[in-house]
Amino acid sequence: MAPVNIFKHGADEEKAETARLSSFIGAIAIGDLVKSTLGPKGMDKILLGGGKAGTVTVTNDGATILKAIGVDNPAAKVLVDMSKVQDDEVGDGTTSVTVLAAELLREAELLIARKIHPQTIISGWRKATQAAREALRDAAVDHSNDPARFQEDLLNIARTTLSSKLLTHHKDHFAKLAVNAVMRLKGSGNLEAIHIIKKLGGSLTDSYLDEGFLLDKKIGVNQPKRLENANILIANTGMDTDKIKIFGSRVRVDSTAKVAEIELAEKEKMKEKVDRILKHGINCFINRQLIYNYPEQLFAQAGVMAIEHADFAGIERLALVTGGEITSTFDHPELVKLGHCKLIEEVMIGEDTLIHFSGVAMGEACTVVLRGATQQILDEAERSLHDALCVLAQTVKEPRTVYGGGCSEMLMAKVVSDLANRTPGKESVAMESFAKALMMLPTIIADNAGYDSADLVAQLRAAHQENKTTFGLNMSDGTVGNMVDLCITESFQVKRQMLLSASEAAEMILRVDNIIKAAPRSVQYFGPC
Repeated sequence: MAPVNIFKHGADEEKAETARLSSFIGAIAIGDLVKSTLGPKGMDKILLGGGKAGTVTVTNDGATILKAIGVDNPAAKVLVDMSKVQDDEVGDGTTSVTVLAAELLREAELLIARKIHPQTIISGWRKATQAAREALRDAAVDHSNDPARFQEDLLNIARTTLSSKLLTHHKDHFAKLAVNAVMRLKGSGNLEAIHIIKKLGGSLTDSYLDEGFLLDKKIGVNQPKRLENANILIANTGMDTDKIKIFGSRVRVDSTAKVAEIELAEKEKMKEKVDRILKHGINCFINRQLIYNYPEQLFAQAGVMAIEHADFAGIERLALVTGGEITSTFDHPELVKLGHCKLIEEVMIGEDTLIHFSGVAMGEACTVVLRGATQQILDEAERSLHDALCVLAQTVKEPRTVYGGGCSEMLMAKVVSDLANRTPGKESVAMESFAKALMMLPTIIADNAGYDSADLVAQLRAAHQENKTTFGLNMSDGTVGNMVDLCITESFQVKRQMLLSASEAAEMILRVDNIIKAAPRSVQYFGPC
């Protein structure tokens, strides 16, 4: 009997082994793409953008690399999305989570070849995940009751996070900077209050933390350049109607005087608007849109500082830190919430003039000023610092920490291996494969540093068998060392999220036995226009 095709013409279907193989190949390829960036000695990738500009990005951040590449394989898309979620949730571990999921699928491919059913593998993996999670929880350390030790933990976590980034050579400087910024948040974890400004010039070590808010704009002409006890009105309104703008219509006049009358009416309208704004009792006006010459002149006469064309992200953050609200209408001054700060002044950074707001209502607000030789260095420094800030903000909320350098992965692998030895049936084979995938992470870290991974991982496994559960890889010397002495600490939240996300994504891809692609949309051609 001939096979019956139930799909539309052009639709495609991949079945059983073909579908599974296609998923495995796509996911493993994504893992292989980013695994060379893993660890403190990981390599960077250059991402060249399309279009006329051809933007160049140099990075070793897993999420940035995966966001930039366009993938067509559905399993690869699952890993890309998972990496984005890891980045949004905890900020770090984006490469680790992708590599672990890919290694799990590499092991699954071998098990499928040995005719072990996917559901048996999934069942074994679930038990292995649970055992690994409990082992990680038991190994976690909580120093939140001791402020001095917790501060040291935060510094160690920041150093460990930055050691695999561009900032590794200045990690002490940036770790202190990141910890100081996060400690100012007083446990709120609201990273919106930390503003990062990038300015070309100088070196990375010239970067600093400024206690206040910096806006990359200039103050209007003939207006006060310094204000104390500022009352700030933040607005998003058109201040450019002092010229005639009657689009799509025609006005007939019989003399030039009539045109002047229309212009005068426009000016009067603008003067009325400025008067309504001044009734709010303000001495600083910040607008999202342009402020033309006439209203700027009126503000200068009233002694009000006016700042125009503040970018939207900047104005939103400014409203947050000064305690004001963005306003568009000015008829009811009593309903408008003004922003307040103790001092507004112009400051010079490099060759640029910026506006500095100090003593803002939200005391935890601060600005990190990054300096660097090229735009690519500044962009990568911002990504690295953002990862560190995210991890630290998460650690302040969930203060438990675990040890890094492949220590946690080996600890989990040992527990899963022990469980596999006690488990009868085929599930034990799946658990053994889960342990192997976990052990691949320290192997890849050692490989990327150019060391003998087989020897190092064997030494590390032997150390863990002797219950030296704080031992991991020392990538500075290419040896196995005690992570407590080396101060290589990671956030418990990052490790837990990595384990759960990778196992869930791998399980989801392993369940697939059919891939159905929709028929491409047909384009009808009606001849030349």
